[in-house]
Amino acid sequence: MGKINAVITGVGGYVPDYVLTNEELSRMVDTSDEWIMTRVGIKERHILTEEGLGTSYMARKAAKELIKKTGVDPDTIDALIVTTTTPDYKFPSTASIVLGKLGLKNAFAFDLEAACCGFIYTLDVAASMIQSGRFKKIIVIGADKMSSLVDYQDRSTCVLFGDGAGAVLLEATEEENVGVVNSYMRTDGKGLPFLHMKAGGSICPPSKFTVDHRLHYLHQEGRTVFRYAVTNMGDDVTEVMKMNNLTVDDVNWVIPHEANLRIIEAVTKRVGLPMDKVVVNIERYGNTSAATIPLALWDHEKNLKKGDNVIFTAFGAGFVHGASFYKWAYDGAAVK
Repeated sequence: MGKINAVITGVGGYVPDYVLTNEELSRMVDTSDEWIMTRVGIKERHILTEEGLGTSYMARKAAKELIKKTGVDPDTIDALIVTTTTPDYKFPSTASIVLGKLGLKNAFAFDLEAACCGFIYTLDVAASMIQSGRFKKIIVIGADKMSSLVDYQDRSTCVLFGDGAGAVLLEATEEENVGVVNSYMRTDGKGLPFLHMKAGGSICPPSKFTVDHRLHYLHQEGRTVFRYAVTNMGDDVTEVMKMNNLTVDDVNWVIPHEANLRIIEAVTKRVGLPMDKVVVNIERYGNTSAATIPLALWDHEKNLKKGDNVIFTAFGAGFVHGASFYKWAYDGAAVK
């Protein structure tokens, strides 16, 4: 038996139908299309507006498309992992809800929370599970309903975020030179003051006071987050390239967390990569947190070729950050 590795064999995605444009936002807060495009590069974002629907709904939609596209037998799925900052409930896990709706009979499910780094952290965990030889097929979903955390009276944050979900099927393979190679993940623990939600956790449980004082919305100090994101994502990509003896010419694609176009451009400049090697879709979706990288894969799948050298990188609350090196395992253009 050869060495077991984990490969992505398919990608699914979902974004809600409702599109919140910059023009509409300009009627809600003091902003404009020019202000938003100049500072963050976002034109529109999809928002889940239907009453009673949360992150699990979008995650299920993305997973159903994934299962249909790959033709995988649902009964052969060993595990389903959802990474999200916006779970449907404190408990049970969002993954358990998705699993139940999909009718997966032979799988277990759990959530993993690593903010905007969630997808690359979870992909690493799932790959390790497969490399252990105990599991053969795992669905990894990045999904967030960021609109549930956004204060639409705060122009500095409400322009940034959207809702969506992306899913990948990770399978065991003995084929060489494809799949997850390695990663560089770090958490520095300095991020609490700069990016958090003040209330709703065990330190500050919900109360009339927390609601009245609007403490259940995302709080971000943008300049500090920007500086740390550029430095860490850029350095992490450089580190992963060093670990794998890669030059800029060897890298086919960098797929970054889509937080802010200026961050992506600054990271690219720091690493010395041309922008035509960087997958960017933030203009249409905004920052969907854990969903940004799988949604970028979903959008870009047709351009990916077997053997392509792909680097994922992300940065999020905590501060958590990292990069991973992946060799693409199939020709995306052949997917129908």
